[in-house]
Amino acid sequence: MTDTISLKDFWAWLAEHTNCILRLGTPDSILYDDDDYHWRFSQENPRTLLVQLMRGKRMVGEVFVEPELITSVRVSPGEKDDVIFDLMSEADDQEQVLYYFVMAHGLEPDERSSHDRLH
Repeated sequence: MTDTISLKDFWAWLAEHTNCILRLGTPDSILYDDDDYHWRFSQENPRTLLVQLMRGKRMVGEVFVEPELITSVRVSPGEKDDVIFDLMSEADDQEQVLYYFVMAHGLEPDERSSHDRLH
């Protein structure tokens, strides 16, 4: 089953589930979670979201997400119980994955309100 949500709703949900991130990827790189690591989210400027993978105070890696490029977030099953959240972009009528998050679990139906907002 594939579902689609907005980046705004996904980002709000993701901020509450940082310990559930298994990996984050782009077409060029992948950051893997580890017991010694933690994820940190911030906003570089109004047009750039920043995700950093940290070990203590030392940065292991970072990804800059440009919200204006994201048209939707596609949710699909991964391996075992993993769930993949693909941040999609559209150019020349073709969709492409710009970023993806693999999470330990997906969205729970009871987490949605009548407005389909997460948490």
